[in-house]
Amino acid sequence: TGAIGLYNIGQSCCLNSLLQVFLMNIHFTGILRRITVPQRAVQKRRNVPYQMLLLLEEMQCGKQKAVSPIDLACCLSVYRVKLFVQYDAAQLFLTLWNLIKRQMKNPELVEELSYLYTICVQEHLACQKCSFETKKNSSMLTLPLPVLDSSSHVLKTLEDCLKYFFHPEELTDHNMCFCEQCGKKTPFLQSMKLVHLPQTLTIHLKRFCFEKSAYIHKLSHYLPFPQDLDFNAVLTENQCQADDNEKAAWQYELFAVVAHSGSTSCGHYCAYIRSLTECKWYCFNDSEVCQVSWDDVKCTYGHSNLHWGETAYLLIYMKKHPQ
Repeated sequence: TGAIGLYNIGQSCCLNSLLQVFLMNIHFTGILRRITVPQRAVQKRRNVPYQMLLLLEEMQCGKQKAVSPIDLACCLSVYRVKLFVQYDAAQLFLTLWNLIKRQMKNPELVEELSYLYTICVQEHLACQKCSFETKKNSSMLTLPLPVLDSSSHVLKTLEDCLKYFFHPEELTDHNMCFCEQCGKKTPFLQSMKLVHLPQTLTIHLKRFCFEKSAYIHKLSHYLPFPQDLDFNAVLTENQCQADDNEKAAWQYELFAVVAHSGSTSCGHYCAYIRSLTECKWYCFNDSEVCQVSWDDVKCTYGHSNLHWGETAYLLIYMKKHPQ
């Protein structure tokens, strides 16, 4: 089943959870298995994709319930990803992904990896006084969704968070932009339009926020997310900049949840992952792996009275019908 645990080797629960999400994704491991193996021993020790491949093989070939990711951790320490440090899962995901991409020598695999994970959006800026408009395409690896609106009101569902993220924003007063056509600062309408969604979509629920005192506060309120997510049913035509073929593939099924429990200063991560070969949910909690139900996964929706409780932090969805 590939449901093998990873020993905690020094506050490595965040790293372990992300590694399990990567290595349980058969689309990712299909790319990983085709990497160019470094020639020299020192290169092998310093190559993140190669060390991930060795870890994957050890997990799949061994008979033990858990294996140690120490060789990969030593490799990552060269690139300032150290043990005995508490990491933010969203930041560590970006760090790992960029290291993997940078160290893959085959351009075709780099392109496949990018296509597997990269979201493409188009940023629009439109002057409200004239017809001047700018458009810029940009890419991102996660959709960083606020869980509160601009008035600090709770957004009640994942779909609400998506709608809010793509909702146009008026830039007025001190936020006005300089309009080349008007020759002065004017009110602008800023909006984001969805252009392309990847096979593996990573959603970052921004549950950690700064308060006025610069204290990082965890937002633990109840926020349900669906097993099946259709972006065509959530976003309006104005929020999309894609053709019908692209939009036809915007139907997703939940693959994994990286959940955080505890406080911002003393927390723990684990991962709930749906096996793509068995279609069963497993909880990967460092060296402990057990089969769970969808009701167990729903326990990560959060609860406003349980600030130390388990709340979903990263949601990983997979396309139902990839192109």
